[in-house]
Amino acid sequence: MTILKRLKAWSLAIFIAATPFTSWAGDGHDHGEAPAAATGSALPRFVAVSETFELVGVLNGKQLTLYLDRSTDNSPVKAAKLELELGGVTVATQPHGEGVFEATLAQELQPGVTAVAATVIAGDETDLLAGELDIHADIHADTSAGGSAWKSYGARAIGGLLALALALLAWGFRRVRARQIQTLGSAA
Repeated sequence: MTILKRLKAWSLAIFIAATPFTSWAGDGHDHGEAPAAATGSALPRFVAVSETFELVGVLNGKQLTLYLDRSTDNSPVKAAKLELELGGVTVATQPHGEGVFEATLAQELQPGVTAVAATVIAGDETDLLAGELDIHADIHADTSAGGSAWKSYGARAIGGLLALALALLAWGFRRVRARQIQTLGSAA
């Protein structure tokens, strides 16, 4: 076996021994019981549906944007009046186009489930819609979830390079030692 082949074999052996192949998957890629926590800019929202209307609310801090559509064809409800209650507190809504309403809350909602009730009046039609707004406290707690994976890969890469460097040093030491023995043997 030539020296280059031995070096390749030792390097491969050290790489395999130093690399835990089963742990390459980062958080959320282990297919275990717990799903990965969502990261990003998903805002809390609720849906309230009846046979006639569908109301979707998107909360962004104190701003609440409401979209009112017909359940049958998802067309925006024209010339509608919307009365809204969040957790038993009446919230004033302002129309902003066909089927779009906005409301400003007095204060941000606390994490947890908040009951939503809306009364829709559109021409001769009146309907009561109910839903729940579920706000989670930990939605934006960790925005650097991907950073830990890179640190882990970096540590493994440094470990692999260190192992390779040690293998090269050992090989070099053996080469020098073999030449010294050969030189001493020829001098005698």
